[in-house]
Amino acid sequence: MGELVDLTDGERTALEKLEERQRPLRRGAVLLRENEACNELFVLRKGLMMSYVLLDDGSRQILRFLFPGDMLGVSSAIYREAPETLAALSDCVVSPFDRAALAEIMREHPRLSALVLVYSQIERVALTDRLAALGRTSAKARVAALLLELRNRLRATDRSIANVFALGLTQEEVGDATGLTAVHVNRMLRQLAEDGLITRGSGRVTLEDEHALARAANYVNRYEGLDLGWLPQPRS
Repeated sequence: MGELVDLTDGERTALEKLEERQRPLRRGAVLLRENEACNELFVLRKGLMMSYVLLDDGSRQILRFLFPGDMLGVSSAIYREAPETLAALSDCVVSPFDRAALAEIMREHPRLSALVLVYSQIERVALTDRLAALGRTSAKARVAALLLELRNRLRATDRSIANVFALGLTQEEVGDATGLTAVHVNRMLRQLAEDGLITRGSGRVTLEDEHALARAANYVNRYEGLDLGWLPQPRS
């Protein structure tokens, strides 16, 4: 949350309390399974995770990729059963905390409560973009948009990242996020490289022409252009 506003000492202390406990997860481990009861929420401290749902035919639709600093399982706080599965895409560390801790933050720190709403809306709009892309854009545009999204989220936690980043995903995982097969993803990555928009090697992707890639993807960075002037003042 400190990326969007300057937090007070009291706000930082409240957030740090959420991260007092730590739980390691190995790549592939499931933290929370769809339709299971859950009384905990989590903060992702290290690694890359995903949320997904399983469809009736057994296929998987990845909804979001989750990065350090993200609060996990917030949607589960309002349901008796989790609406999505949370799984580790790399070795991860999460901090579990009880729902009551989130309720306390909302009582004592109204600005942090508003920021939870802000992040939820950013995710909602990003999911709307993904839905529109799945229904109306080409396979190449979907893959291009995902590459830009991953780079921008990684850069939010590591400002040293420019146009070169570790993809950290298999082609199957990219396909499950974009509604494509792994073979089709491979073909689209090759086309993007042939168009001079990206290069690949050693598990890393270089965005060779970021502006052209964004145009090809119809991509909008939803972490930019925010208007947060309405946020309540922090309590002293």
